[in-house]
Amino acid sequence: MNFLKKYRLPLGLLALFEAVAVILWLSLDNPFYLFNFSYIGGFLCLGCVLMIRQHKHNRAVIQWGVGLYMLLFLGLFCGENMQIEGFWVYLFSGIFSGAAIHYLVAKIGGPLLFGRGWCGYACWTAMVLDLLPFKRPQEPRRKRLEWMRFLLFALSLAFGVLVFRMTPEEREGVLMTAFLLGNLFY
Repeated sequence: MNFLKKYRLPLGLLALFEAVAVILWLSLDNPFYLFNFSYIGGFLCLGCVLMIRQHKHNRAVIQWGVGLYMLLFLGLFCGENMQIEGFWVYLFSGIFSGAAIHYLVAKIGGPLLFGRGWCGYACWTAMVLDLLPFKRPQEPRRKRLEWMRFLLFALSLAFGVLVFRMTPEEREGVLMTAFLLGNLFY
């Protein structure tokens, strides 16, 4: 009983991801969702267990496991633009894609359930930024640049509208280029 109480969060998180995996797999008849959500949920569960056990590399395990999977496998191998630009294009196209799932789970659901720390643990951008030698921004400079997030959001929406108007063949090349350049820019 003490085990279940102590590991309630990681086991609940794993159960949630497995439920989503099975529902999407069966409803969309695509076994990829079973693998995808089981993999991500498994790493999140492992990371939470390591966090409870106060393992010093718990965050790195989650970031590298989930981050590299999303960046390399989903992004480069599967050719899916998981950035916000890809989200807009797929949304306008009416395609239920990895980018839509990514934003639904990682940008909306995860933070609502687990707070701001969610993306810091399960995001490839955070993984890459943690490798940089500087960790904390200078506060006055950060305040001066606060408006940029709204500009970038508007630009990504405009980019999504422009790319949506392209042919599907043109769209795929532009989205992959935007994915690579966007990650290099970070």
